[in-house]
Amino acid sequence: MKKINLITGGAGFIGSQLTERLLIENEKVICIDNLSFGSEKNIERFKSNNNFKFIRYDIQKILDFKVDKIWHLASIVSPKSYLKNPIETIDICFLGTKNVLNLALKNNSKILLASSSEIYGSPIISPQNEKYYGNVNCFANRACYAEGKRISETLFFEYKRIFNLNIKVARIFNAYGPGSSFYDTRVIPSFIRGVKLNSSIKINGNGKQTRSFLYISDLIEGLIKLMDSNYCEPLNLGNYEEVSINLLSNLIISKLNKKVSVKYVKKISEEPISRKPCIKLAYSELNWLPKVNLSDGLDKTIQYFDLDN
Repeated sequence: MKKINLITGGAGFIGSQLTERLLIENEKVICIDNLSFGSEKNIERFKSNNNFKFIRYDIQKILDFKVDKIWHLASIVSPKSYLKNPIETIDICFLGTKNVLNLALKNNSKILLASSSEIYGSPIISPQNEKYYGNVNCFANRACYAEGKRISETLFFEYKRIFNLNIKVARIFNAYGPGSSFYDTRVIPSFIRGVKLNSSIKINGNGKQTRSFLYISDLIEGLIKLMDSNYCEPLNLGNYEEVSINLLSNLIISKLNKKVSVKYVKKISEEPISRKPCIKLAYSELNWLPKVNLSDGLDKTIQYFDLDN
């Protein structure tokens, strides 16, 4: 009998890519999304598939579905968006997460949380491993997302402790790749769009801050391996390849081969200086490592935007 998967935030970037993979594996997918930040365009190609069902729904309301696995991806993920909607961001992380956990409890389902590297805040150690508690200023502008993800994790582990729920927690580091929106405000789409449309790039601060970017197919593979595993503690999914924002901008500019003006603007308050995952645990527990390097991943992303826009 086919497994039934529920994906919250299924019309988003990661959700739609996960949907495609599960449908290829001939599993059933129920996608729920209120389309505030996801796009129906992302899932249009699945609507003729009998194994796929889309329901426009807000996870802050009670959920009632019969499912075997729940992939909880619903969230406001773009800094520009969650800075504009801080209370809604927290509500989704708390109320939405509690609702999906209660649904998992009702169905005795496996449930996976798409958490974030943001739970580490502005780390004072590098790379960040899963035992690091993080360095989060709970009064900062960005705290709504970081603390929201932290309370989501807390809810997950309380449901495991009290109800013995089969949980999975993936701490995701900067996913990118085909399937993301050309108008996404996160750094890689923003830089590509800036070069293509305006021949300009804006960098917050001095550009020396570093990030590690995970290509979408590597992320999907990691999420599936984690869901299928017996591991139930937090697990980093990211790329060990760390680059500065300056280097990232130069790489994108060189690939697009255009004359570009780079403008340095005011530093974002509380923006982390570095973000790099320790992924030893993912390798030992899941036999998972990222396969796509940043240069190749950017080529594939640029090619996707060329075809999709």
